[in-house]
Amino acid sequence: MSDALTVGAPGRSGGHGPGSDPFALLGLPRGMSMAPHVLDEAYRGLQARVHPDRYADKTDAERRVAMQWATAANEAYRTLRKPLLRAKYLIESAGVGLGEQDNTAMPAEFLMQQMEWREHVAEARAHRDDKALRHIEHAIRSAEVELWPLLESRIAEADWPHAADVWRRLRFLEKLHDDIEDVRSALLD
Repeated sequence: MSDALTVGAPGRSGGHGPGSDPFALLGLPRGMSMAPHVLDEAYRGLQARVHPDRYADKTDAERRVAMQWATAANEAYRTLRKPLLRAKYLIESAGVGLGEQDNTAMPAEFLMQQMEWREHVAEARAHRDDKALRHIEHAIRSAEVELWPLLESRIAEADWPHAADVWRRLRFLEKLHDDIEDVRSALLD
């Protein structure tokens, strides 16, 4: 096996292999706080060591291992790059299921607000009203501004059940953003 994969690879020096904890794989501390440039630097550093092109003249087994490492590095980067995915990983790795598909238990006030925003999005679509969409987006961003610090504090305190509840609310809001983008795309057609 090549020196880069046996000596310098995270699997040998840090005890982490492809598919393991993305924080450990990239050599980053676990948590929500992460400067994008630090993540990018860690990712580029790992990719520089394990990129399959560096192993083009090696054995099939070495090329396969390099591909596994590169794939794991890409997956780790994708997971940590977006704060909502990063939070999802932290919550689930603590053993708390998010029940993204089946757990829709939310505070009644939040659910009512969701329904109201969705009705406004439908009306904006019907009336082709981009100004109304911008107004809804502003309201959603205001809600997110309140929820993000709460999620970060719940994670920092290892209050996983409450972190999961806040995460689900933020995920609802993200889906609403996606719906608005779909409407906006339809308006451009």
